[in-house]
Amino acid sequence: MAESSNHQVDTVATASVGSRLDRMPIVSAHRTITALIGFGLFFDYFDSNLSGTMSKVLQVEFGVGGTSLKLFLASGFVGQFLGSIVLGRLADRVGRRRAFMLNLLVYSVFTLLGALSPSAGWLILTRFLAGVGIGGEQPLADCYLAEMLPAGHRGRFIGWAYSLAYCGVPAVGFTALWLAPRTVLGADGWRWVFLLGAAGTAMVWILRRRLTESPRWLASRGRADEADMIVRGMERQAGLTSPESHDAGPLTPAAGAARPGLRVLFSAPFRRRTVMLWTYCLLSVTAYYGFGTLAPQVLVVKGFDVVQGLGFTALSFMGYPVGALLAVPTLDRYERRTLISVSASLMAASGIVFGLSGNVPLVVASGFCYTLMSNLFSTASHVYLSEQYPTEFRATAAGAAYSLSRLSAALLPFALLPVLEHQGAGWLFTTIAATVVVMVATIRILGDRTTGTSVDRPAGAYTLSARG
Repeated sequence: MAESSNHQVDTVATASVGSRLDRMPIVSAHRTITALIGFGLFFDYFDSNLSGTMSKVLQVEFGVGGTSLKLFLASGFVGQFLGSIVLGRLADRVGRRRAFMLNLLVYSVFTLLGALSPSAGWLILTRFLAGVGIGGEQPLADCYLAEMLPAGHRGRFIGWAYSLAYCGVPAVGFTALWLAPRTVLGADGWRWVFLLGAAGTAMVWILRRRLTESPRWLASRGRADEADMIVRGMERQAGLTSPESHDAGPLTPAAGAARPGLRVLFSAPFRRRTVMLWTYCLLSVTAYYGFGTLAPQVLVVKGFDVVQGLGFTALSFMGYPVGALLAVPTLDRYERRTLISVSASLMAASGIVFGLSGNVPLVVASGFCYTLMSNLFSTASHVYLSEQYPTEFRATAAGAAYSLSRLSAALLPFALLPVLEHQGAGWLFTTIAATVVVMVATIRILGDRTTGTSVDRPAGAYTLSARG
């Protein structure tokens, strides 16, 4: 009974703080938060596409092939699978900010050690451990942004954060293209690509020390005074100083409230959306990372050499930031599920053209269209994921769902490389298109509308939200 009472007080406190955050106009704190989260996400995407981009170079460096190549491609994603679960759970226990600081530190240290790798085995190990660190970045970023941004601007500003983030994809492509054939200060160029990732992440780690804790999380933990102080600071930036700008709801701390575990995701209010999101996360990665991980391999199979393949891949990857920018004006205007469905379908069509074509301009153009649609799709997905669960276990739920996408990504090389090697690029992208059909059907049938809603909806609202 006491536990129920504590949870009710936590819920009231969170809703009170949340309603103030949702009503607030955009202030400098929102822009700073969005930029700092975007910089961290930049290196998440830099890393996620690092293995695929560098795979052909490292085949030459260490003689990696067969099972070892698949392990190299999968190692970072396996680490991300573990990291997203652990760091998501940790973020609900100790706070979003502490989890953020830990994940980037772990990633930076092990990426630096990866740059010093003396063997393929050492590199695979450091890629796995770096993945543990960076695995929490996206679910933590989605939760933090959803909790800090006003409801009417949430999609647009998450879109801006991911616009910055997706620049990491062409960045790793062009960095690898420039450095891979070179020796710099006596070190192979590929080592400098890893070193730049480690150094950049360390800089973001320093900058992120400026982040405040999520007021919604603080209120859900009974630390209402701290939450109120942070929100008051943001309200002063907005010029909201009158008592009318505050809710009258109680903000009494509720010490000792129990934290829900993973089992709550399958309780009555959340079971349907958990099935939908887990299915969606398992399948969406095939469409998104199938291109980023295997594009260089596909181009080599088509007869292009390594340097040409890296160049065409880098040009195709320019669609990533453009797609994210396209998401900015559309995410708060159109329903998230509609954007996800349309963009995923166009990805599938572009992929089939990319897989079947041998014409250079058509290969680059279809690759560009694929990556453009990928990031409209991905940004809408990140916003949608962040809107599904209440603050008390939002990071745990997001981390669990995201971990399945990492598991799927880890299995991608083992599932798709044999299709590419034995059936060709056309069949590879036809297989990807088939997963898109199932994924779109799942989200259309089981998903709910979320555009413009508060992330502080009471539990009952999760089963009663509008469908269609």
